[in-house]
Order: sequence, then structure tokens, then C-alpha cells
Amino acid sequence: MSSFAGDHCVTCSDEGVEMRVLEAGQNGLCVCIEDDGGARAEVMTDLIGAVVRGDKVLVHAGVAIARLA
Repeated sequence: MSSFAGDHCVTCSDEGVEMRVLEAGQNGLCVCIEDDGGARAEVMTDLIGAVVRGDKVLVHAGVAIARLA
């Protein structure tokens, strides 16, 4: 059962946001770009495993919850 109803989490109402990995770090963290304006965010990747620059991920509350094609 998914905790998302449509685009939003049923628990906190946040959206899952598609982001692109800019820099894969260590300890399960990476830097992602979240929009065309260049906004960056630090994202935890423990749930999806290792990422590399250019990967697209779905992020919810600062945590990558899925790898996107």
C-alpha cells in the first residue's frame, strides 16, 4: 500500500519531487538540483542505494524514495 494519494503523502501532504543528482556524496547523502532555477538540496539516499551524477530520483521530505527512469 502506498503512502501517497495522487501526488501527495497522506501523512504530511508533501509532494514527491523529481530531482537530478549533481554530486554523489558519501554516507548516503547527495546533492540534487530540484528545478530549472538551480535550487539545490541535500538528499539522503539510504533507501535507494548508491547514486551517480545524472540519476533522477523522487524525493520526499529530503529522502530519495525511488529511482526514476
